[in-house]
Amino acid sequence: MHPNPIYHDADAAHNLDYAREVGFGVLAVNGAEGPLLSHIPFLLSDDAATVDLHLVRSNPIVRNLREPVPARIAVTGPDAYVSPDWYGVADQVPTWNYVAVHLTGTLELLPQEAIRDVLDRQSAHLEARLLPKTPWTTAKMMPDALDRLLRQIVPCRMTVTVVDGTWKLSQNKPGAVRLSAAAGIEAGGFGTEPRVMAALMRGVGPSD
Repeated sequence: MHPNPIYHDADAAHNLDYAREVGFGVLAVNGAEGPLLSHIPFLLSDDAATVDLHLVRSNPIVRNLREPVPARIAVTGPDAYVSPDWYGVADQVPTWNYVAVHLTGTLELLPQEAIRDVLDRQSAHLEARLLPKTPWTTAKMMPDALDRLLRQIVPCRMTVTVVDGTWKLSQNKPGAVRLSAAAGIEAGGFGTEPRVMAALMRGVGPSD
């Protein structure tokens, strides 16, 4: 998270909506030998109080869940390099614009019997975005194959206590300068979805 509060002006609802829409992030917990990270799809509850997810049983994070542990999920969005030449004013330096939402809380194992429900709810949520395609369900699998799969993964839940988001979109620049940088990013920038980043920069404030 960037320390400048100007980049933290999105309210909790906006950050939660974004995390829910993306539904994928990096789960981080502390391990005995350092941080443990895992890239995971997740399902944020309607009231945003909990995040349900599953992990492969052999994941080192699972071995650290003998009891609930502090955890964080980092959800990253579009990002782009910003060349100082694009601002159109003197004495600027390079930077990188980005969107990131962090969900912080306590992670714990759910009873293994919950794994089918977690998997069904996750897949239903994601498959609904592919309509009118007929949604995939676990019912399409042979029972033996499904049982083998379910034995290899474990259900987890994180209780969310803190939500924070960084929307670094050149809000610290005058409108015309910010729009000039957005045009440069759109025309020839690089990063993750630079065109999306340019659109966000255009929508963040007045154009002077």
